[in-house]
Amino acid sequence: MILRILIICLTGLSACAQGSMRQYAAPVEDSDWQVVNENRLQCALEHNVPGYGDAVFTSVASKQLNMAFELDMHVLPREFGVAAVYSVPPTWMPGRTPKPIAEMQVRKQYNGDLPEKAAWTMLSELEKGFWPTIYYQDWYNRYDKVSVALNASNFTPQYREFIRCVSNLLPYSFEDIAYTVLSYEKNSTDLTKYSQKRLNMIGEYLKEDADLELVLLDGYTDSYGGRWNNEQLSLRRANAVKEYFSALGIPAQRIEVTGHGERRHIAPNNTSDARAKNRRVVVRLSKS
Repeated sequence: MILRILIICLTGLSACAQGSMRQYAAPVEDSDWQVVNENRLQCALEHNVPGYGDAVFTSVASKQLNMAFELDMHVLPREFGVAAVYSVPPTWMPGRTPKPIAEMQVRKQYNGDLPEKAAWTMLSELEKGFWPTIYYQDWYNRYDKVSVALNASNFTPQYREFIRCVSNLLPYSFEDIAYTVLSYEKNSTDLTKYSQKRLNMIGEYLKEDADLELVLLDGYTDSYGGRWNNEQLSLRRANAVKEYFSALGIPAQRIEVTGHGERRHIAPNNTSDARAKNRRVVVRLSKS
């Protein structure tokens, strides 16, 4: 039944005008697109649908370019179902036909969402002036169908700003740096070149993330040298990392340092390569 009503509406016949389809869309003069949460960890492009909620496109810091769409509804679904998503030409594009984009799974008491491919398709259709529109059977009135349209008016300037934000996202996520092992040169507090790059990555992330709750730094050494000297060396290594994080604005009370010295080896100490693995500081990050 919903498919038949949908076809009627998309072809412009009178059934929709007679109340079988409740339509939500921003008027052309009030179509508002905004870039929010603009930083190197997340970019979001939001569009308000009056009386219904917000449409939100989001991309986050990651090794891979990504995109997601969420329909933030004022009234959440009360049952499971499927919504049809179409690219619909506005009235000033006569002769154009609607195009199917995706099916959106409707979950009870959850906002609707779509994965990367469908989200990018919606954005590209908006860029061309089409209105991505979501159709479904109303959950609260069995006589009604609902359409939710994203108005392409005023979209392009904000979309360009959004894409600039996406292009500046960090190429790694919190999960990529939350547990990091830093390695050191022999009998030194100098990091290896690779570990210095890893520490710089963590630093770039911490500049952007204000939600960090705790940093745990555990220092270790190989078994060469006296036990006390090794314990002090492990503390110096971990405290040097603490000073680096503190300089980035992480409160000192959120950083815990432990020097284990030559205890808890992860490799034998009988070769230079094995000893190098034991010269380390383990960085563990935690956030809400």
